[in-house]
Amino acid sequence: MRTIWDKYAEVLVDYSTNVQKGDLVQIRAASVYAKDLVKAVYKRVIEKGAHPIMRTSFEDFSDIFIKYASDEQLDYIDPIVKLEYETINKFISIGAPMNTKNMARADLNKLSRRSKASQILSKMLMERSAKGEASWVVADVPTHGLAQEAKMSFDEYSEFLFNSCYLNLDDPVAKLRELDEKQTKWANYLNNVKKVRIVGDRTDITFGVEGRKWISCSGLNNYPDGEVFTSPVEDDVNGEIYFDFPQNYRGNSATGVHLWVENGKIIKFEADTGRDYLEAMLNMDEGSKNIGEIAIGTNDEIQEVTGNILFDEKIGGSIHMAVGASYPETGGKNVSGLHWDMIKNMKNDGKIFADDILIYENGKFII
Repeated sequence: MRTIWDKYAEVLVDYSTNVQKGDLVQIRAASVYAKDLVKAVYKRVIEKGAHPIMRTSFEDFSDIFIKYASDEQLDYIDPIVKLEYETINKFISIGAPMNTKNMARADLNKLSRRSKASQILSKMLMERSAKGEASWVVADVPTHGLAQEAKMSFDEYSEFLFNSCYLNLDDPVAKLRELDEKQTKWANYLNNVKKVRIVGDRTDITFGVEGRKWISCSGLNNYPDGEVFTSPVEDDVNGEIYFDFPQNYRGNSATGVHLWVENGKIIKFEADTGRDYLEAMLNMDEGSKNIGEIAIGTNDEIQEVTGNILFDEKIGGSIHMAVGASYPETGGKNVSGLHWDMIKNMKNDGKIFADDILIYENGKFII
């Protein structure tokens, strides 16, 4: 009998990463709660004739590492891990946090140092992905920790997650392909645009996007999915933007985030809560005050912030802007250990202009 985990695994293995015979496939999970999906993915990888490499744990030990690691250990990159990033074809990462706040009291300086050191790995994966040498996907399973963060019961959160992934449908891949077809039309339109301007509550910001590639996201790297994004020209972002949703990143959060950007770099920032954390992240490295991404969320199955960025950045009727690293496949050149997606609600009179033409209003494309 085909279970929902079998269906989930088929999406991740067959569609998202397109596993082929002979591929090296890393299956990564840091929680015992991921075991049902991990087993289904492992089985599917075997059925495809590929070679699974298991990197699983019964618990995420990041909090222990950050608390006790010396500077030398924080800066150290395991050569075996580096070799995997250089060699493996497909990466499937499954999130199943027991506690979404286990990093909330982590030393910000140590956290920043570790992120800076490990950026070599994320940069390597992004570059290999852009060249077509590797593919990756990130997905979650329901846990009590995620349900509590979202202020839902476990059953409510499970239903929300499966619906957001279209796993309630007989053929979720068909729905993902339908989403991609619609989003590709918007991406193709934006690929001929030089400037994108976003206007809203305490927001008027312009992004230079000439020569950059807009990409439709429909389950190939994130699952669930639903966004159209690009990386703006590095020195051509100007204006201010206010984020009304809570901004969550690595177990910490900030609210009322207000950024002022000049020539692509954040020159001023405010936050109602979490300002110290925001400041520490923006001071992480040379590229962390730059703008790495601008995106439009399109998944109408997701309508409210749940505290999980994998879902929240896809909210239908929202936009998000990432500070830090950009994506090479869009033409982006900014490198940073930071990539913090910040989400803004656009349903309350939000507007997007493309070369002065109104293309989006109150959370919907009008082209």
